[in-house]
Amino acid sequence: MRTYDLTPFYRSTVGFDRLFNLLDQASSDGSPGYPPYNIERTGENAYRITVAVSGFAKDELSIVAKENTLTIKGEKVAGENSKSEVLYRGIAARAFERAFQLADFVQVKDASLENGLLHVDLVREIPEAKKPRQIAINASAKAQVIESSAAQAA
Repeated sequence: MRTYDLTPFYRSTVGFDRLFNLLDQASSDGSPGYPPYNIERTGENAYRITVAVSGFAKDELSIVAKENTLTIKGEKVAGENSKSEVLYRGIAARAFERAFQLADFVQVKDASLENGLLHVDLVREIPEAKKPRQIAINASAKAQVIESSAAQAA
């Protein structure tokens, strides 16, 4: 019997409750490694995505939330040619684009950049009409019997 590890599917989604939606979106993310990121649950309906963007300035990053997709892009601005020559480049400065599929009613609340980490805070706000509600059961209601017209005709 063959077993499948579904862990990669959970890495690029936030707030999903349905496995089939995860499987549909799995084929769209083909860049698993750069930049590294974490997805945290910070409350019952609150999430945080943390992306390691060392070397990128605030104006070199963009965050776009469109429909159920959150896209984080980073592109280095063509800088001045420095007089020094780089002998070894270990800090990646390449452009990237990372897309996250968001569940219904998940909204971007805030974004901040500190110590080379981009934090994007998300919250799931379910409208009152979609929330489950408690229905009271009345014990005093009596069933009404309606006589049929066929019984009266006889």
